[in-house]
Amino acid sequence: MWIGFCAMCFGMFMAILDIQIVASSLTNMQASLHIAADDLSWIQTAYLIAEVIAIPLSGWLTRVLSLRWLFVAATIGFTLASIGCALCTALAPLIVLRVIQGFCGGMLIPAVFTSAFTLIPDKDRITATMIAGTFAVIAPTIGPAIGGYLTETYSWHWIFLINVVPGAVVAVLVLWFVGGGKPNWRELRLIDYTAILLASVFLGSVELILKEAPSRHWQGSYVVFLIAVCALSAGFGIRQCLRTTRPFVDLRRFRDLSFSLGCALSFVFGFGIYGSVYILSIFLGVVRGHSPFEIGEIMMVSGAAQLLAAPLVAKLETRFDPRMLTALGFSLFGLGLLANGFSTIATDFAGLFWPQILRGLAVMLCLLPATRLALDHWPKAEIADASGLFNLMRNLGGAIGIALIDTILEQRTPDHVARLVERLQAGDPLAAGIVGLPLTDFHNVPMGEIDAMTKAIVAPMVQRAALTQSFNEAWIVIAILFALSLLALPLMRRAKLDDSAMGPGLPNKRP
Repeated sequence: MWIGFCAMCFGMFMAILDIQIVASSLTNMQASLHIAADDLSWIQTAYLIAEVIAIPLSGWLTRVLSLRWLFVAATIGFTLASIGCALCTALAPLIVLRVIQGFCGGMLIPAVFTSAFTLIPDKDRITATMIAGTFAVIAPTIGPAIGGYLTETYSWHWIFLINVVPGAVVAVLVLWFVGGGKPNWRELRLIDYTAILLASVFLGSVELILKEAPSRHWQGSYVVFLIAVCALSAGFGIRQCLRTTRPFVDLRRFRDLSFSLGCALSFVFGFGIYGSVYILSIFLGVVRGHSPFEIGEIMMVSGAAQLLAAPLVAKLETRFDPRMLTALGFSLFGLGLLANGFSTIATDFAGLFWPQILRGLAVMLCLLPATRLALDHWPKAEIADASGLFNLMRNLGGAIGIALIDTILEQRTPDHVARLVERLQAGDPLAAGIVGLPLTDFHNVPMGEIDAMTKAIVAPMVQRAALTQSFNEAWIVIAILFALSLLALPLMRRAKLDDSAMGPGLPNKRP
């Protein structure tokens, strides 16, 4: 039993790792596959969108296939999709395979926590949860460094090929050591295929609108078509979910204010956690020119802080008002975002260290107490479905967040370039400092007096400085979103604290 459970935890580890391991290699993949800058984020958002669809389906498919066969099938699908990603020579097939990979990976994560409650005896459940949580926390800690090392030592293809042998081993161990019932094919009739299709169309059209509409100034037949598709798929999808007794996503749960606000917090957290990884990896690759392994080394700081903070947060979470802990977590994460919002073209490991520490310390404070606030009051029979909806909001926030970040970078960078050029043409030494020109050689020297060769050298420096300013705006926008999310906490009901978790001499904080 324990061998099978640990194998399932490692499968979950692979799925979580896949987001982080790709991050440090994005710029290398961009150069290898000749991907346009504004299309690069599809590598991550395709995976996240597929996970959003997979998470609410996991409960149904567990009943259809049984827990063992669901996990085996998802692991095999994830492994085969990984092989396909490694063989890709263009962006389009890579996106398709990332969708398959994300869909299968999205099945693995909730299946592990289901197994902790269905396969493990009650007396060992805390141990099982700690093992699963440890695997989940280690993945983002070491992911960037592993991805960077593989890409730099071999090639980016190995960030996907690394899944092949572990995937095969996990599938065999789960098949051999995990029980869990027999498939029930009659359950297939209960899956709301129409709602799944409408949700997929809605999510895809939202991503396309966020990427395409700003560059087209929100005008033209193509933009109108996308908005119409998005609105219609959303409208009919909501109608479909509300009219069926076993919906794909039970939207009726949003009638509960605390749950709705908890899902909003989860959405914002997903925006921040996935968005910050995306921004930082692109900044380090494009602006700082670091290799994939160097990017991974720098990005490990946040994961290490998260790993160190996890045991302490787990203890605090059972002893203090979760609203207070959530406020602390979102405040720390927001401060970490805000601190990055004042980066320059020279900002590197030292300047990124403490912001990453703040965000790493805050991750579990953002996640665990907010989960308790959103789910604590649901009946036990309904927690699984509510938890699925709560978790998919985090992935949805990540997918939409990355698309919005791309929009900021694409739309704001040309404006910053124009302003910097204008200031340089006026001989502004402060603008020269921002761009990185030596002030001893540039002091109120109009651009008109600079020769063509120098201008050719200066142009990419201006572009890099303008991109940094756009990155700063993206950091600040997310920080503001985290600050605004704190307004939700006073409106949420207090969650119950576990009396059994109270240490001796600690007051009972149950309301």
